[in-house]
Amino acid sequence: MPALPQRRLLVRFVMAGLIALGLSLPLIPVPPLTTVANAQVLRERRSIIDLLFGRTPKYEPTPSYVRVKKKKHRPVSERPSDTAAAPAEEPAVTKTPDAKKVLVIGDFMATALADGLTMATAEDADLQIEKGSDGSSGLVRTDHLDWPKTLKQQIDSMHPALIVIMLGSNDRQQMTVGGVKQKFRTEAWNNEYERRVIQLIDVAKSNKIPFIWTGLPSFQQPSLSADAASLNTLYREKVEAAGGVFIDIWDGFADEEGKFIATGSDINGQPVRLRGSDGLSLTKAGKRKMAFYLERDLRRLTGTDEIANLIRLDSTNLPADKPASTTPTIANITTVPPMSLADPELDGTKELLDSNLQPKTSGTTPRDLLIEKGETETAPEGRVDDFRWKAAVKPAG
Repeated sequence: MPALPQRRLLVRFVMAGLIALGLSLPLIPVPPLTTVANAQVLRERRSIIDLLFGRTPKYEPTPSYVRVKKKKHRPVSERPSDTAAAPAEEPAVTKTPDAKKVLVIGDFMATALADGLTMATAEDADLQIEKGSDGSSGLVRTDHLDWPKTLKQQIDSMHPALIVIMLGSNDRQQMTVGGVKQKFRTEAWNNEYERRVIQLIDVAKSNKIPFIWTGLPSFQQPSLSADAASLNTLYREKVEAAGGVFIDIWDGFADEEGKFIATGSDINGQPVRLRGSDGLSLTKAGKRKMAFYLERDLRRLTGTDEIANLIRLDSTNLPADKPASTTPTIANITTVPPMSLADPELDGTKELLDSNLQPKTSGTTPRDLLIEKGETETAPEGRVDDFRWKAAVKPAG
């Protein structure tokens, strides 16, 4: 127990020293907590050093939460992009009641041709394109569709002014002839196919309707292109022999060597995609280009060609021309009556520059002076080639 008083004395001594040391140090002002806006005092555990010397509390700014306003979505009808009026499409031209009908028949290529002709004549009120094609048809499979019989029915119901035919894309297959199946391009096959082509043409001729047969284009498969070229030769021969019009469109869908191309120039000369990825079908630009080859003959045969309908001038529409006088009024002739080069019959003869109609005169013409004497006629006074020197006129007085 003798150590206890010593310990108490030691503690008292230390406490007295600490109190004396604390009184001798200046007081450290502590900033009021209320002066710091939006701050938060960090409550930390204090040590004895903090009690003696003091410690400035740490302040951490309170995170400011920005209130994000939710964007109000306008109804679709109130959005600016929707309120602006979209450009209205131009209405299609209304066809006249007596518009000439053009009947297009054939397979899937004829369907594409009909679409192209519809685009080509969209602004023509006097032409109406009628699509009478069947994509799976041909001249071989008469069990699917008999085209001579079908064409006769379509003519009776539509009364077209022109028939456009495009066939052959589905005809590369065997054909039944007299109950026997014949392979493609054999002699029996060729003879029967020619007969069916002529039979279809005779339907149009018997109804006295002009017709256009459109040839096949090239295809991606070389063998198919070769067969199409052979069929085109057959079509041309039979159509022209019957007085029809055959349109060859091969060059528009082939390169310089006559081979298939998928991309080429459109009707405006711009490079576009003409054929589909299958190597058979046509794009919109390809359909329009195919129709371009037919436009001129189509309008000519239907009588809607504007150039052909212009008034043709003949001798009855020209102004009256006074006959030239055969009696010269002056000794030297410097002018002659004009002669119409467009219609020599106005001069009374069918020969151009007929010497028998030249006026008989006794005067000397500028031609006679130039050829016989080498002289030229003196220019009239005041003309630009009058180089005569004029004497100055002295004033009177």
